[in-house]
Amino acid sequence: MLEFLPREVRDGLHAAMARGRRRNSRLHLQQGETVLPVLRLWSDGVALDASRTAHMRGLVDLYDGARHLGHCLIVASVIEGDELICEFKTFTVVLDHAPVDFEREGEAPSMLLPRY
Repeated sequence: MLEFLPREVRDGLHAAMARGRRRNSRLHLQQGETVLPVLRLWSDGVALDASRTAHMRGLVDLYDGARHLGHCLIVASVIEGDELICEFKTFTVVLDHAPVDFEREGEAPSMLLPRY
């Protein structure tokens, strides 16, 4: 449907949609002191705003607001249009509890009631 609109109107709509994606995203990557908002996220990659950086590589941290989601190792990045497409080699989820080194037996009670 956009192909029937004048070129200037289409360009304006695309720019407005890109601004909306940047503004509404809580996801961001942090590499050292550099913080970049995430436009799109999928299982093995992420899309960033190409106007903010031209290259991204190495170990970065992925956050959703203030919550740390995981560590990502970015091995390749390429610019497609106005987006910087980064591919993950690994994505390690950050847990909020320590892993256990034993098998848990069934459903454990969350709380025991005292006997009287």
